[in-house]
This record gives sequence, C-alpha cells and structure tokens, in this order.
Amino acid sequence: MAATTCYYHRSPPLPSTTLQHRWHLLHAMTPTTVAMRRPGLVGGRRNGMRVAVKSERGIWDFIGGDLVKFDLGQWLSDVEKHKALAIYPPHEGGYEGRYLNRLRYQGYQFLDLSARGLGDPETTLTKIHPVCPPHVGKQPIARWYFPPEVDYRLSLLPSNAKGLVVWVIEAKVLSKAELQFLALLPTLRPNVRVIAECGNWRKVHVETAQRNRRIIHE
Repeated sequence: MAATTCYYHRSPPLPSTTLQHRWHLLHAMTPTTVAMRRPGLVGGRRNGMRVAVKSERGIWDFIGGDLVKFDLGQWLSDVEKHKALAIYPPHEGGYEGRYLNRLRYQGYQFLDLSARGLGDPETTLTKIHPVCPPHVGKQPIARWYFPPEVDYRLSLLPSNAKGLVVWVIEAKVLSKAELQFLALLPTLRPNVRVIAECGNWRKVHVETAQRNRRIIHE
C-alpha cells in the first residue's frame, strides 16, 4: 500500500536547463519525418531509398482557428446567393459557430432542429402535423396537432429581422428526397435560409444544391 501511494505521488524530475534539453524540446515542436514499414521493406528501405511520411504543422495549430479568418464575407454572399447550403464541419466542432454568429449579427433568426426524430420535413416544417406523446402503457393513445414550424416562426419574426435560418444538425440521416425538399424550401418560403450539417470533414466544407463544391475554412 505504501509503495502504491509512493508511485502515484511521485513527482516528475525537474526539466533540465541545458542547451541540449532545449534543443530536444524545439525539435519536438517542429515538423518531423517518420519512417513507415510496409510489406517487402527491410528496415524501412526499398532499393536503397527510405520511405517516410512528413507531418507538417501549420499556423492554425498554434493560432486559434477562429482568430484569423478571411472568408466570412464569402460565407454571407453564399448564403444570400444559394439560400440552401450543406456544410461539413470538423468532428471537434466549434468552427460552425463562427458562421452561425455572423448570420445572427446580420439580423437572422434561427430555428435549430435535429434531423433525428424530425419525421417528414415537408409535413413538419410547412404543414399542420400530428404528434403522439408517449403514453407509457397507461394513458390512452392521444394525438396532438401542431402548426407548421417554419410558418409559425415566420409569423413571430420581429419587423427588423432579415429572415429565418433553419439550421439542421445530423442531416446525414436524411434521404435524398428529404434533402431535396430542404433545398427547395427557400423557394417556397423566400424569407427562409437552410443550413444542413450533412457530415464531417477535416475542414469546413460547403456544398450547394448545384454541386458547386468549395472549401471555406482554409
């Protein structure tokens, strides 16, 4: 028991202040070259040439990805021009909030939805639709009718609002027909813009209904 306690409370040795130790720290933060072993390679070599992969680090690894950006104006113009966009943010999240906040600063109101459990998008967003609350096996099965989500939010928009942005997360579970309706929704409701998160990518990737692909987050 005493040995275990000593092991967990043992403090690491103090870092050396020699120039050699500082050089090792600097080398650990610079781009490195790592050898890869593949079938048929002996010692990572083939025909006297070494197979290696270079891992490079860019400025975005040392500066916050939300500090230096030059594409917000292009993002606003894309939203106004295409009106329905599919975005693919990174898995760690956070970047899509920049674009959401910029639309909010422009005067847009938001309707945040999740594609899971949304049902039929056309019925839920533009028509009076029934909702059956869970009865837990004790209450009788009831059916409640709700107004269309988009039309209801449009009726509540303030006079100074620029429009309504329907932001759909987890849209990758929707079918092609459901995604086509979301792309058609701004035509049916001119004051509506649609942003659907259809997946993830290493950088913020934006795709329009016309299949014009462009990477916004560089």
